[in-house]
Amino acid sequence: MADIRKEQEREELHKAIWSIADDLRGSVDGWDFKQYVLGMMFYRYISENLTNYINDGERAAGDTEFDYVQLPDEEAEGAREGLVQEKGFFILPSELFVNVRARAKDDENLNETLERVFNNIENSAKGSESEDDFSGLFDDLDVNSNKLGATVAKRNDKLVKLMNGVGDMKLGNYQDNTIDAFGDAYEFLMSMYASNAGKSGGEFFTPQEVSELLTRLAVVGKTEVNKVYDPACGSGSLLLKAAKVLGKDNIRQGFYGQEINLTTYNLCRINMFLHDISFDKFDIANEDTLISPQHWDDEPFEVIVSNPPYSIKWVGDDNPILINDPRFSPAGVLAPKSKADMAFIMHSLSWLATNGTAAIVCFPGIMYRGGAEKKIRKYLVENNFIDCIIQLPSNLFFGTSIATCIMVMKKSKPDNSVLFIDATKECVKVTNNNKLTEANIKTIVDAFTSREEKEHFAHLATFDEIKENDFNLSVSTYVEQEDTREVIDIKKLNAEIAEIVKREEVLRAEIDKIIKEIEV
Repeated sequence: MADIRKEQEREELHKAIWSIADDLRGSVDGWDFKQYVLGMMFYRYISENLTNYINDGERAAGDTEFDYVQLPDEEAEGAREGLVQEKGFFILPSELFVNVRARAKDDENLNETLERVFNNIENSAKGSESEDDFSGLFDDLDVNSNKLGATVAKRNDKLVKLMNGVGDMKLGNYQDNTIDAFGDAYEFLMSMYASNAGKSGGEFFTPQEVSELLTRLAVVGKTEVNKVYDPACGSGSLLLKAAKVLGKDNIRQGFYGQEINLTTYNLCRINMFLHDISFDKFDIANEDTLISPQHWDDEPFEVIVSNPPYSIKWVGDDNPILINDPRFSPAGVLAPKSKADMAFIMHSLSWLATNGTAAIVCFPGIMYRGGAEKKIRKYLVENNFIDCIIQLPSNLFFGTSIATCIMVMKKSKPDNSVLFIDATKECVKVTNNNKLTEANIKTIVDAFTSREEKEHFAHLATFDEIKENDFNLSVSTYVEQEDTREVIDIKKLNAEIAEIVKREEVLRAEIDKIIKEIEV
């Protein structure tokens, strides 16, 4: 029954989002629309989160009728400093989502009102520990954009519809842990538009089933870890999946990530808050991970999960300093300038804890190409860092039909063998895409955990075997494809052909006879 109710709530939420999309259609395209909805949901969430926090405290202290929503701003000001320390931000009662929404349809300057409120929320964190986490969070919710309408009146009309749509969403009671409604809305919006946005959308959207698989591979045997890290964190889905799989309280020192795209970086921070990760439990940076990593003081990490961009260009050996960078220098060579994949691998390995596991989605070319990539593979195998290579099905990701791989790395392996898993058939087809089911994920994780041979599926290759194959790490080199061709009995086939020839001769004789009779 719980699952049925959950699906019904999810369906209602998706309908609500489609309804807002219909209201804003024609003025805001999908990718921008996503940011408006998420930004407004975030505004609603932190308003209600702060209200509930204050109300719970006051009511527990004996004032059972207390409601922060109704409190005059002057009285609320006294609590500002304490709340910023505890929650990381402050919102005056008059600037709460519910109160701004109630006045919205009659507010001719709604765009200015919202701009002021967003600035006030960001400014409330200035000078505090949470300043970096709130700075610029509302930048992508541009209430003065022409995308909303050509005139202020038209823009405000759209903003009223947006506020009402988000305000009417049934997001549940936060005390009942239905906060996942926000996460579900986020994932729905991402999938809704990643498929239309091509590579630009797919680059930073990892389907949640792939996130689930990566995370479960990385936490095998662990019930708690020190920190989780993603060097190309996008919107944060992989970091948050670790919170779901392990439980956020079992990730003791929090969630760390770096993202080069400013808009996606903002989405990631919003996503952290929407999943109830407090400001002091995450550290997301906005910079180029490969040339300007921002977490030197925080490494090493016990769990690293990532789906870095495939084969992007980077500065490589054009920067003479990088070959001496402690992340890249051990391999003695840098990843090619035209393909940065191995640079992300080496960066992740460098920041991995001795007892940690890194699970990274890879472009298949890095497993067999020559040159610098082959030298890096040789380094990884000879130093016994590669634990497992998994070949995934094709068509799992938005924006690419390529069958990607997962590389699992460890620094403390008990033996020098590498497990190869051919999971190309572990999926179900959904419209044009393939999807991993819970059963598929379990099959792969079980094979990874047991490390047992299974014909046409899993093979445990020795170091010598990999060396003989010239350090090629393609799964197809080690796991033989099942031959599904039908076995033909040649003798039986020849007998059947002979019988057909005899029958043909009889038919020809009969036809000749008929023709002669007609001619007569």
